[in-house]
Amino acid sequence: MTRKAAFSADDWAKVAAAPALTGMLVVSASRGGTLRESVALSRAYAEARAAGPSPLLAELLSSAPPAAQVAERPRSAEELERFVFDRLRQAVLILERIATYEEVAEYKRFVYAAAEAVANAHKEGGFLGIGGTRISEGEQAVLDKIVALFNATDEPSVEAEAEADVALEEGTPEPAPAAEPAPEQHPVHRWAPPKPGG
Repeated sequence: MTRKAAFSADDWAKVAAAPALTGMLVVSASRGGTLRESVALSRAYAEARAAGPSPLLAELLSSAPPAAQVAERPRSAEELERFVFDRLRQAVLILERIATYEEVAEYKRFVYAAAEAVANAHKEGGFLGIGGTRISEGEQAVLDKIVALFNATDEPSVEAEAEADVALEEGTPEPAPAAEPAPEQHPVHRWAPPKPGG
């Protein structure tokens, strides 16, 4: 079991802020419903607390998410998206370095569930509540990018592959692949969002 004390203050701030930042990115992905979407994000935190999470996620959920340290406010939707996904990527990489595989998977499930709750909070299009879609194209694009980011962090990093290439060029034999990952390593897998109702 990993606890907050295992993280530096800066690392913990990134891990704690990323879910809320991701939810706010979903809010910004379409027009309207800002209040409903903000309430949905708060509700996602409350539901995750009530679900009996691991000690690590419980500590993360125990207080309001910290304000993200932004040197300069993003000036465009593209800058905001780059900033949020950079923070989310950093948070997952920090967790993969410190936490257990199960805790990382739980964190990813929580981030995705919170973002999806925000996306579902306000119907897009239609007239007087008739018709429309539950999730806009912009919101779905953000959800798809979250899945892609989670899958990218599950794969060996570019740096790790570059180090292996340098070792081969220098004549250092490449280590034989292990039959099973060491306990501190996270197995590579394709991340998929939870199935509705499951």
